[in-house]
Amino acid sequence: MNAESPSSVLDLTCALIARRSNTPDDAGCCEVLASRLRPLGFSIEYLDAEGVTNLWATRGSGRPLTILAGHTDIVPTGPLEQWSSDPFVPSVRDGVLYGRGAADMKSGLAAMTCAVERLLRSGFDLPGTLAFLVTSDEEGMATWGTQHAVKLLQARGLVPDYAVVGEASSSERLGDRIVVGRRGSLGCNLRVIGKQAHVAYPHKGDNAVHRLVPALAELVATRWDEGNAHFPPTSFQVSNFRAGTGASNVIPGAAEAVFNFRYSTESRAEDLKARVHAVLDRWCPQYEADWWHTGQPFLTRPGRLIEAARAAIGEVTGITEPELFTGGGTSDARFLAPWGAEVVEIGPINDSIHKIDEHVRVADLEPLSRIYEATLRDIAAR
Repeated sequence: MNAESPSSVLDLTCALIARRSNTPDDAGCCEVLASRLRPLGFSIEYLDAEGVTNLWATRGSGRPLTILAGHTDIVPTGPLEQWSSDPFVPSVRDGVLYGRGAADMKSGLAAMTCAVERLLRSGFDLPGTLAFLVTSDEEGMATWGTQHAVKLLQARGLVPDYAVVGEASSSERLGDRIVVGRRGSLGCNLRVIGKQAHVAYPHKGDNAVHRLVPALAELVATRWDEGNAHFPPTSFQVSNFRAGTGASNVIPGAAEAVFNFRYSTESRAEDLKARVHAVLDRWCPQYEADWWHTGQPFLTRPGRLIEAARAAIGEVTGITEPELFTGGGTSDARFLAPWGAEVVEIGPINDSIHKIDEHVRVADLEPLSRIYEATLRDIAAR
């Protein structure tokens, strides 16, 4: 789609968008990237598991180990008739590229790949090891993607120094935010058990809703922590509630709720669980709690990587003080930070991610690639 250069970020992004990589299907995206990396001297390895594609491409040896990370999988398109154009036929209109994955995060992967191509072909020799870690299981359960690959690589004794994740991090302008941390995510499927009966004979039943509602009210009103300079206070949100048979004259014998914590570095998952159980034990004689934990909170403190990223953004965009951001949902950075790396997320504007008519500004693609290139140069120079 860009006649000027067959290796442009726009063209590579379009090639990736055209592949229907609905999570966890990579649809050949990783091999598209690998075909660009092999000629640059990268060793290509696939750490696939359970239908998930995990590309591990490395060049060089020793430390520092710098990882460029991302995912090829996408979320469902939603109703196709609501899209202005086919989400898998990349379309440029008025300087904007439309397609599922345009912002989240095929443009980031394309920009990283082109940045490395440009850097290495210029003769710049990066010290240590440069690696790509790309998965097709970030938008899904995230069990057999980066998390699985990290376990395998840890078993080899590998420890990363730096990791740049190409998630859509910018808010209003390219480079106005660097994601330097994420909150942890802890959730629970809760089932409170009572005893079904006729509403006219409440003494013969035990209303599960009456048990659960005051417990939830206490949990909603609880101040879990005060947050800190980097994170807001931990939040508790009920996302689902279900009870009853559908009849208006039956006391429900069970009530179910789903809730989630997004928690800061001021709290620990086990402590949050214990506090919840203490409340439930007071209000609910019988209940079942099925917990899931999708990531610890992490924070990359100012250091070599953040300073390199700041300098790169300033050089390319003129933004000298990008916001150091810790909000938003989860990303694969949650698996890279505990592995030992300084981690940042830098990518395009995130306003359209997961939406109908997902898009990215064409004018941002090459500058994003330049940011990645300048970040790698700066890391090597510091």
